[in-house]
Amino acid sequence: MTLVPHPPYLPDLAPTDFFLFPQMKRHLKGRRFDTLEDIIAASTRALNSVQVEEFQRCFEQWKQRLDKCISSNGEYFEGN
Repeated sequence: MTLVPHPPYLPDLAPTDFFLFPQMKRHLKGRRFDTLEDIIAASTRALNSVQVEEFQRCFEQWKQRLDKCISSNGEYFEGN
């Protein structure tokens, strides 16, 4: 894996922010858990439910977002 330098916090370039956390929220939203083990189990099921193709699309989107950021010299731009 090649590391690509980018600002420490830029949600548009953080796959966890634009892809993974919304996926997790869809599965866990509105649920109550009694124990830490219940949270871990539900989170694990949510992560395991994400298909390989969805992860592949995520990283294609990430590359497009990174390319936009580079082409705009890090300046603000509209759109995904």
